[in-house]
Amino acid sequence: MPESLRVCTICSIAPLGHALVGTLRELGHEPVAILGPRREGGREMPPHLVLTDTTAPGGVDLLFARDKYAIEPLLRAYELDLMLCAGFPWKIPQAALDVPRLGSVNQHPALLPRHRGPIPFAWTVREDDPVWGMTWHYMDAELDTGNLLAQGSIPVLDDDVLIDEFAPRIQAMSMGLLPQALDRVMANDPGDPQPEEGATWAGHFEDDEYVHVDWSQPARAIHNQVRAWHLTFGMSGLRAPRGVIDGEEVVVLQTRLTDPGGDATRVACGDGPIWVVATEPV
Repeated sequence: MPESLRVCTICSIAPLGHALVGTLRELGHEPVAILGPRREGGREMPPHLVLTDTTAPGGVDLLFARDKYAIEPLLRAYELDLMLCAGFPWKIPQAALDVPRLGSVNQHPALLPRHRGPIPFAWTVREDDPVWGMTWHYMDAELDTGNLLAQGSIPVLDDDVLIDEFAPRIQAMSMGLLPQALDRVMANDPGDPQPEEGATWAGHFEDDEYVHVDWSQPARAIHNQVRAWHLTFGMSGLRAPRGVIDGEEVVVLQTRLTDPGGDATRVACGDGPIWVVATEPV
């Protein structure tokens, strides 16, 4: 029979935790615990995304680490074969990564080494990349620099605006890559070293100019700007850029490149129209 792995998943997003635990079980492995960060203040998330006793997958222990240094002793209690990480906000110490017998593996939503860092979705659209990437890789002491195990991609669509709308497509692609990554781990395959050529950093937005919408820019550039801010999930201090519409400065929450109907506002851009779907006062 194929080897069955005892696995702890480290995750802060409930739907992603369900996908990881469910896929592991389908593959014949034993997810024994899911570990999340203890939240004391910080950015708010929609209730259905927050990992709680109500939203967490059933049949596994639910652990909350007070800080990154609490992760190692919590993992040691489980005699783990593997740790799988996805959607987790902290840089995990090497001592914790070394606890599982076969090491620790991370899911990173980009085609590494491109877009290493905390907000790769946002930089994917800010840079007008043609695809959403996904990488499973070994974890090391740095962020997103470990050896590669499996990679894949799907096209970025113009209507990939809200994360809840397009995340299921990316998640399905990622879970489809996980068997390949696990096969390599179980075979003691060290993975492929990441090339330094093409490496970029997907850090928090700090460009003051990128906060303001310039309607003389092409419509696609503005559309990317608005959805890029949405995909920072508030981690860069703002959740949307500002623009002037009909003489009033507003926060531009959502745009579309084709007329969605309803109350959307048509705005002329440098190369044609864009439709502003949602705004709020500054």
